[in-house]
Amino acid sequence: MPWQNQGGGGGPWGSGGGGGGSPWGRGGGGGGMQPPDLEDLIRRGQDRFKKMMPGGTASPRAISLIVLVAILVWGMTGFYRVNPDEQGVAMTFGKWVETTQPGLRWNWPAPIGSIERPKVTRQNRVEVGFTTNAPQSRAGGKRDVASESLMLTGDENIIDIQFVVFWVIKDAGQYLFNIRNPDSTVKSAAEAAMREIVGKNNFEFARTQGRGRIQEDSKKLIQHILDTYGSGVLVTQVEIQKVDPPAKVIDAFRDVQAARADKERAVNEAQAYFNEQTQRAEGEAERVVREAEGIKEARIAESTGASQRFLSVYEQYKGAKDITMRRMYLETMEDILAGMDKVIVDPSGSGAGVIPYLPLQELTTKRRPGQGGAQ
Repeated sequence: MPWQNQGGGGGPWGSGGGGGGSPWGRGGGGGGMQPPDLEDLIRRGQDRFKKMMPGGTASPRAISLIVLVAILVWGMTGFYRVNPDEQGVAMTFGKWVETTQPGLRWNWPAPIGSIERPKVTRQNRVEVGFTTNAPQSRAGGKRDVASESLMLTGDENIIDIQFVVFWVIKDAGQYLFNIRNPDSTVKSAAEAAMREIVGKNNFEFARTQGRGRIQEDSKKLIQHILDTYGSGVLVTQVEIQKVDPPAKVIDAFRDVQAARADKERAVNEAQAYFNEQTQRAEGEAERVVREAEGIKEARIAESTGASQRFLSVYEQYKGAKDITMRRMYLETMEDILAGMDKVIVDPSGSGAGVIPYLPLQELTTKRRPGQGGAQ
């Protein structure tokens, strides 16, 4: 055989000459010891197995029993437990068979079957537009990635947007077998979705009041993209970290924003003055209208009263015309003569009447304070 000494030479483990050795000891007379015979080892094992059997003979029934017990023990090793925060991925000959939920499960034992149990409740984080674990960034800081963060808006402006995508495993089987690099896949889908959403909105809208809607729309689009891949990933949240103009034009942008704020302030002040003057004029007009309506009502009431008074006098007049005419005459003369200076001369008195040159006006003036008139 190849390991025997040839012509007194040593084998592969010994040296030549009479003292040649082998890994199983040294032989005498210039030759090495023969290696163990495999057939002899198998025969010795069978003899030992027979000695363990009752009566020293291995019956077919006993052999079948031993084989059955061995199969049962091997089958028992196929039981496995899936924890509440896990999903089990059962494989047979490396092929994905099913995805199992938490609990005690069974699959073919090794080497036929195997099990993977990834954590499905752990929140995973993907950063787009910046990175916080890059070697170039300082501890606790972050490094901007302009190639990811600079995007074109719907009004053809460039915006610098950074955001974070949070995701968990939805289907462990799809997650393990349908995508090779989950983080890279989620990041690529997130960047593509955000570029599409931002491209449909104007710069100012995306920078101010549109952030919430952009986050929600991008989340739905990212999930749709990942579902088309069959990735088994569930996007839980999209959080925008920063939305600004590019760093090279930030100063000019701030100047424009300041001018726009001044414009808005001037417009608001003018609008406030306009509202004040308008309200004042409306109040004055309302006051004039109310006064006119009051005068109108007073005049109507006055006219109504006068007409009622005339009608009542007319009714009395129709009943006693002479008396009513006499009374009306006396009332009218009373109103006329009440404010006049009067000199009454009784024609029935003695004398030839009033002397023509008598200063009656002066007499009435002097006597008025004490007597109220002259006769």
